[in-house]
Amino acid sequence: MTHPYLFLQFFRELLSPLTRPFTFTKYPLPFTNEAGIDAIVHAWLVMAILIVLALLVRSRISKIPGSLQNFMEACISWIENMIVENMGERGRSFFPLIATLALFILFSNIIGLIPGFYPPTANLNTTIALAVIVFLSTHVVGIREHGFKYFKHFLGPVWWLAPAMLPIEIIGHLSRPLSLSFRLFGNMNGHELILLIFFGLVPFLVPLPMMMMGVLVAFLQTFVFMLLSIIYIQGSLEETH
Repeated sequence: MTHPYLFLQFFRELLSPLTRPFTFTKYPLPFTNEAGIDAIVHAWLVMAILIVLALLVRSRISKIPGSLQNFMEACISWIENMIVENMGERGRSFFPLIATLALFILFSNIIGLIPGFYPPTANLNTTIALAVIVFLSTHVVGIREHGFKYFKHFLGPVWWLAPAMLPIEIIGHLSRPLSLSFRLFGNMNGHELILLIFFGLVPFLVPLPMMMMGVLVAFLQTFVFMLLSIIYIQGSLEETH
């Protein structure tokens, strides 16, 4: 199906040939269907929007802020305050990582409310990629902070509990990217499906409350992902048992 926005259709057609050699099974692989390609294209679009917004705000910073500067300052202050409240002053060094994830997820969620656009976070490939970034960052921070003593976190408070605690801790840590990715994907994909159903049944007025709820869901899912990321990183900074 031709996308209603020609520039998105251009990138869809550009990426489609790249995925064809990988379709060697009867089941679709990641990025080999329209949803996967649309997720990539819209992720690029969200990144481009964020870059343009950042350049616009930087070029127009003033003592009397305009509406755009006010909006971006409110977003940045909200993220910064949450990091400091949960991690203390040392958490400021993780602001670039957390803020980048939060803004990307927020704009990815919101762009899906525009007719004809697809939220990248409604695709499991995108949410898994975001969750893996958090997962790897957590352990990199832990090793950088404590060295190899970081792995004592996995052995429990006393040595004789290590055989029981080690598998429990490993399963618990591996479940983190799964919960992060599937929670965000499930909520955004579910909302997208509900909107499609309502637009198909009653295309006027009735879907508006669902779109308003979509704004709430977009902010709420961003908040949950950001908060859990902060908690995981903070846990890796704590002293070993």
